[in-house]
Amino acid sequence: MSEYDVVIIGGGAAGLSAALVLARARRRVAVVDAGAPRNAPATHMHGFLSRDGLPPHDLLATGRKEVQGYGGHLIGGQVTGIDPDTGAGFHVRLADGPTLSTRRILITTGLRDELPDIPGVRERWGRDLLHCPYCHGYEVRDQPVAVLGGTPDAVAHAQLVRQWSADIVLFPHTDTLTVDQRHQLAARAIGVVDGHVRRLVVGDDRLSGVELEDGRLIRRAAVFVRPRFVPNNDLLLAMGCAVDDRGWVVIDAAGRTTVSGVWVAGNVTNPRAQVITAAGEGSAAAIAINADLVTDDIRDAVQNHPSTIQP
Repeated sequence: MSEYDVVIIGGGAAGLSAALVLARARRRVAVVDAGAPRNAPATHMHGFLSRDGLPPHDLLATGRKEVQGYGGHLIGGQVTGIDPDTGAGFHVRLADGPTLSTRRILITTGLRDELPDIPGVRERWGRDLLHCPYCHGYEVRDQPVAVLGGTPDAVAHAQLVRQWSADIVLFPHTDTLTVDQRHQLAARAIGVVDGHVRRLVVGDDRLSGVELEDGRLIRRAAVFVRPRFVPNNDLLLAMGCAVDDRGWVVIDAAGRTTVSGVWVAGNVTNPRAQVITAAGEGSAAAIAINADLVTDDIRDAVQNHPSTIQP
């Protein structure tokens, strides 16, 4: 018999939500987490009903306590590989710990943000260098803000951020804008400052502006950027899970991958998932996984029932 019914790799909102559902379904579940959440730099999260303004760390701490309260196991560590069992299930190898046996796998390892290589960007990430206006736009509403180009869909991002402030400029940086794009930006009073960006200017631990290579300084209180999203899917690729032409793992509506017994949820497959979305995806995947386990339980029970045993 497997040590666990489900091993969840990744202990963010998606992973903990799934663990909570599975533990309440009386499944033997373990969550393995490396302790490096994507939203760690953020002081507060927003848009999560009943938890708006809560520090991300507090949400995870509460979630871990709830999972443990129902008998779920939390394991700190890094998964180095997943091997199929000779029968059914998997062996999960940890960098510094035991190998875990499990019937099913749920991977919720999220993604990483590739940011422009500009001084100040990495240091201010999640503070006043922001990505999601739905998460942070209200907090910088009506302030002088900027959108940094040189990343995918920067113009569309500027048009979106315009919803929160009338004082907004786009720095195309290394991008070349089309005539139509410039016209659309002008129509909504979004300024365009051409030229390569040298750095973000910071004083007293606060962003004060954007400096260009020609020495111009444009005063801004916050800067938005749309990074390149890179899924943390090495484990999935190593197991042979199919990906689409953009490199994201192919799944069905419940998060099932093309490899039997392996599910995913959250940002590892959905780059646009906010915390509340990832939590919902984790819950949905957990329900699907439990239903799949029930199918196996029925099969095993029938095979071992006395009425099916031949004399």
